[in-house]
Amino acid sequence: MSRAATVGDPQLREVVGRVADPFTGWPLDDLGLVEDASVHGHHAAVRITVLLSDQGYQERLRDAVEAAVSPLAGIHALDLELIPPTDGGRAALSRRLRDRHTRPGTLGSQTQVYAVGSGKGGVGKSTVTANLAVALARQGRRVAVLDADVWGYSVPQLFGLHEAPVALSGLMLPPAAHGVSLMSIGFFVSEDEPVIWRGPMLQKALEQLLHDVCWGDLDVLLVDLPPGTGDVPLSILELLPDAALLLVTTPQRAATTVAARIGRMAADSRMPLAGVVENMTGPVFGSGGGDELAHTLGTTVLGRIPLDERLRESGDAGSPLTAADPSHPVAVAMSSAAAALPRTRRSLAGRHLPLSVTASR
Repeated sequence: MSRAATVGDPQLREVVGRVADPFTGWPLDDLGLVEDASVHGHHAAVRITVLLSDQGYQERLRDAVEAAVSPLAGIHALDLELIPPTDGGRAALSRRLRDRHTRPGTLGSQTQVYAVGSGKGGVGKSTVTANLAVALARQGRRVAVLDADVWGYSVPQLFGLHEAPVALSGLMLPPAAHGVSLMSIGFFVSEDEPVIWRGPMLQKALEQLLHDVCWGDLDVLLVDLPPGTGDVPLSILELLPDAALLLVTTPQRAATTVAARIGRMAADSRMPLAGVVENMTGPVFGSGGGDELAHTLGTTVLGRIPLDERLRESGDAGSPLTAADPSHPVAVAMSSAAAALPRTRRSLAGRHLPLSVTASR
């Protein structure tokens, strides 16, 4: 068959490969989903393996591919074939992902991990986490959120996403919303179901949420911790030894006093402090508590977030304010705090390091 001179197979494949998968937000090429992209005369023939059989997902994917291909010079028609997922196809995709990306469950050396903690509940820690994540994504970073608050998970609600991850032969692909990859126990249980776990079950759940996931090549991973100094923060220290602690507090002394305990726990474990975000600043709760906490712990205040009803409304609607209205003053404050996040690395002092011995001949 005759070939169009204006666009060739390599250009078409490059364009299709850059299309974002509607579920994960990853480029199709990163997922290895493009089976064929070729030009025949003035027709483009594209064959893609899909992650889901869901009709809505496939329609969004079809629209995205058509929008990417239609501007190409000389292409007058698109023959798009979407291949339904099969057991064999899922296994092959799992192998491709393991070959293409950092080993699932591990993070690249350039990934900055922030464990977002608070001394007590009700200070807006999860809301701050969600908005910081979206702000970082809008700044061009590859971002993910791990919801480690297994009892009080709220990340699915804050992002308006309740779809379970895609399972691929022992590997999970996290769903994405507003440019952020997400993993939460809330994706696996009904919204009103309590999670009653202790000890070994809790540790195992955290390990699976982290290690059975293909995170891809992340710039930033934000871990939303439960409040306090219980099992989960200690487990995160073990599972993510390079994490830095980001403390969220309100200006109230009741909040800053208990938050200081989290900071001291981190210091005792040689976990670096990324800084403090003071949330709900304003007439109701006052101000200055974040500065006092930062001074006590020898760190800095990265942001002061005003108390504003719009922040609560956007979270209830499943769209963080930094996504719903990025020009809003509260969203601007969140974005400034995200831009101020420092790059930190935990000291090697006191850590168990792997030892390898090479025998000389």
